[in-house]
Amino acid sequence: MKKSFPVTPLSYAVSIALPVAALLIAFQPLGLLLLSPLQCQLRRWQLPVSLPTEKLDKSTEKPGTPLVAIKKPPFPCCEGDNSCFDNQIWGENGQQPDKKVLISSLDNSLRYLQTNAAKAAYKRYQVSGISRERVIKSLQRFRQLLIESKSAAELNEAVTKEFVFYQSVGHDKQGKVLFTAYFEPLYIASRQPTVEYRYPIYSLPPDLRNWKRPHPTRLDLEGADGLQGSKGKLKGLELFWFKSRLEAYMIHIQGSAKLRLLDGTETTVGYAGNVRHNYQSIGKALIDDGELPSSGVTMPTILEYFEKDPKKLDVYLPRDPSFVFFQENKGAPAQGSIQVGLSADRSIATDKSLMPPGALALIRSNFPFVKDNGNMEHRIVSRYVLDQDAGGAIKGAGRVDYFLGTGKIAGDRAGVTVSNGQLYYLLLKNPS
Repeated sequence: MKKSFPVTPLSYAVSIALPVAALLIAFQPLGLLLLSPLQCQLRRWQLPVSLPTEKLDKSTEKPGTPLVAIKKPPFPCCEGDNSCFDNQIWGENGQQPDKKVLISSLDNSLRYLQTNAAKAAYKRYQVSGISRERVIKSLQRFRQLLIESKSAAELNEAVTKEFVFYQSVGHDKQGKVLFTAYFEPLYIASRQPTVEYRYPIYSLPPDLRNWKRPHPTRLDLEGADGLQGSKGKLKGLELFWFKSRLEAYMIHIQGSAKLRLLDGTETTVGYAGNVRHNYQSIGKALIDDGELPSSGVTMPTILEYFEKDPKKLDVYLPRDPSFVFFQENKGAPAQGSIQVGLSADRSIATDKSLMPPGALALIRSNFPFVKDNGNMEHRIVSRYVLDQDAGGAIKGAGRVDYFLGTGKIAGDRAGVTVSNGQLYYLLLKNPS
């Protein structure tokens, strides 16, 4: 269900994940949280230049592989510091235990891995040692260990014994991965246009495949004010209407939304297709024009700017030529690019030309959490996740977009998630 929209020919059925932070161009580093002992700090989890790796078949290994199998597990320590444990499974940071959510996410991936789409994807997958069969057995065994384990420490110990960790080489070839986050907005919408509800989102044009290239841009399709769609190619394709143009645009950015309709019922919409234009950051445009400072810009900053001066939307939104089409999903959860429901805090999006779809991964980075007083606090955590989505803005081995769920709190967290960390895929040592 992802974000920025590439010119790369993606299947129209594939959802595109565009991180909230894709609206940004510059940010202040969140800083290294000083942990004790030293070896638990994030920088110690990066891939050493001379890291000993699992013996790979050099005849089939491709140059520039995005993943490296490491001989030792990535847990350098756990005593005195819980950040290498996935304590969220049993509840931490003010959040409820989510073992059932993780099990459900595992089951979603296992269903996908039985499909023809998965078989085709893994026939193309080129990282040595990672096959669909091995991924399936790895998920099945991890699921069993997850059910049996009584604590995060017990689960880590079992994983260390039975799994090989394939680390992403990151954007620096030493394991550094940039994390952003996305979410499913919750907005009020109308099935019919009214004086208040004027800004539509649109269903997929039935003849989109026949549109001449280059495709029309956002400005061509809906006009500078976002209200001209009915005068051109989008006539009759209106799906739902919104009070705010910014809300309609945010659904383009996130790729899906939950809607509360005027009659009190609820429904959901999800990605159905897009024009072939690259996403252009309106955050960057605001910075380039001197409207926002060159550093420290976050999604809340951008939203506040447009809330204070809504007319500026007519200036900046047309600078993004990308445009997304939607379908009504009638309450179904947000879906990822592998066509399974996404799970809050348990699904990620990566570049599917490099990373194994549906696979089990471990992420470790600095993520925001809401405190009891409503303030946000960043903490380094580790999370077992499933790779279930993709996105036009998520390219290369050094990018991950983390799905944080539905609604305002998820959106607040996603809006300030920009940090470096590590990404590992877990494969059974002996998948017999």
